[in-house]
Amino acid sequence: MNTAESLARSVLDALNSGEIDKIGPLVAEDFVDHGAPPGAPQGRAGYVQIMTFVTQTLRIRYELHDIISVGDKVAIRATAHGVHDTEQYGVPPTGKPYTMPTMHMYREKDGLLQEHWGVRDELSVLRQFGIAPSPLPPGETPS
Repeated sequence: MNTAESLARSVLDALNSGEIDKIGPLVAEDFVDHGAPPGAPQGRAGYVQIMTFVTQTLRIRYELHDIISVGDKVAIRATAHGVHDTEQYGVPPTGKPYTMPTMHMYREKDGLLQEHWGVRDELSVLRQFGIAPSPLPPGETPS
């Protein structure tokens, strides 16, 4: 396990345990989160703020499926498990659980995570909330 993987696993462990205070020491002061929503704060403080929202408001926990690390980068495939307790995507809270496939990549330098890229399948969440229709089977047309 290289340093990037060790740091990324520590971030996931902190998220899943709700110990967000453990994330700050893992990321650089000028950390860049390319996967953050537009206008979200950057840097170490911004990342901790976003992770606090993710865990405390969205109640997301990650189920790790795959992790691959090479050099200064680590890629993670995971499923986010959350509870729809807040107005998300314009939908009033339902209290229902949901899942969301995700991919993450981190870059490490000098023993700290420097950057994060995240891809989330938010369309699958909209389908679970009943906002977006499920795809039709191949060859079938809408009626």
